Amino acid sequence: MDYQTISVVIENDVAVLTMNRPEVMNALSTQMRAEITHAVKGADKVARVLVITGAGKAFCSGQNLSDTGTAASIDLERVLRDEYEPMLRAIIDSRIPTIAAVNGAAAGAGANLALAADVVIASEEAFFMQAFARIGLIPDAGGTYFLPRQVGLARAMGASLFADRISARQAVDWGMIYEAVATEDFDAHWRSRAAQLAAGPTKAYRFIKEALRQSSSNTLQEQLDLEAKLQGRCGQTRDFQEGVVAFREKRPPSFEGR
Repeated sequence: MDYQTISVVIENDVAVLTMNRPEVMNALSTQMRAEITHAVKGADKVARVLVITGAGKAFCSGQNLSDTGTAASIDLERVLRDEYEPMLRAIIDSRIPTIAAVNGAAAGAGANLALAADVVIASEEAFFMQAFARIGLIPDAGGTYFLPRQVGLARAMGASLFADRISARQAVDWGMIYEAVATEDFDAHWRSRAAQLAAGPTKAYRFIKEALRQSSSNTLQEQLDLEAKLQGRCGQTRDFQEGVVAFREKRPPSFEGR
């Protein structure tokens, strides 16, 4: 597929998906959502890590309202069900670790696109904003799911009602994202993090994602059962055998990957 709104580069088992509409702060159009969905599914088959980032000064400014005509003509329910949900599910359900490398503004659906990734690493210049209330909407693209679970109801409510900017450092303090990195170190840092995951035990990462994603809806017993099942599967992999041998031999492990 020839992409018009994004670019995808795969190198050393790391797929880097760059939203490439800097002239509109990488706002999400129908075409971009379709291309992201396709690219994420493709990366899942050939890479060991997926990084999503933005071209220019912004990560993603959310829905491109100029693409959708007048407000009265927008069927937002259809757009969310048919366009946003497949994109978000592709990211959340990916079998490989996903990193959102947030290089700048992440607003509206752009903020929640970032939060759909397994790990969010942001430049100190970046910020997150649930901007929906400013145009008479509620947070969507998974925002009402991600935020309360990550930052608690009080902060999620305040961030949604006031539509305040949340700096990268504040987002770390709140538990919304994993890391905020000095701007001059940002690119090298997320690339190093991606390389670390690309060299890791890909099968175990897949099971880690599955276990943690299910924990919020499981009872304790259900989670203990899931842990036992997934750990049993990890214990049967070559990666586990290699990890133990490498530990005993005091050398870095060489995991087989996919």
